[in-house]
Amino acid sequence: MRIILLGPPGAGKGTQSERIVARFGIPQLSTGDMLRAAVAAGTPVGLQAKSIMESGGLVPDAVVVGIVADRIEEADAKRGFILDGFPRTVEQAIALDKMLAEKGIALSAVVEFKVDEEALVGRIARRAEETAARGQPVRKDDTPEVFKTRLEAYRRQTAPLSAYYAKTGMLQAIDGMKPIDTVTEEVMSALEAHVEKATS
Repeated sequence: MRIILLGPPGAGKGTQSERIVARFGIPQLSTGDMLRAAVAAGTPVGLQAKSIMESGGLVPDAVVVGIVADRIEEADAKRGFILDGFPRTVEQAIALDKMLAEKGIALSAVVEFKVDEEALVGRIARRAEETAARGQPVRKDDTPEVFKTRLEAYRRQTAPLSAYYAKTGMLQAIDGMKPIDTVTEEVMSALEAHVEKATS
């Protein structure tokens, strides 16, 4: 079970990936976490990433793909994994496909959470208000202004992945505006249908 989750910030990817992890017993691989772990472990790719990050640069696709390649060789990822936050661009998706093909690994499914962006902005604004009302500090990325900037970046860079994966026949679109448990049910049935197809 090798899954990619797509969807704008605030679409519920984090919540759903936790439930997929619990159901299928596969790890969720976040590129941020993988980068930090590779840097801390001092792997060749980690050292390369460290020097780029220390100079304030963006880690290039080839380095990120190298870190993903190392991580999926670890024992806990042998049965599968969820990629969260990667790929972000079509270029990264192409590089990922090439790397997986070299390892003889195929993706199982790409799940995209479809959401109403205006409703998402409202949801984030309410979350910020509730946090402030409890006297807690509001996260910087929970302000409507910052959130709109993140949505714009998603539309520009990541939304084209939807068309890319639709061509492969792997894309499963899920309505992310439904209640959380309903979304989970739809995600699980889409994934389990894939498992049945793969094993039949």
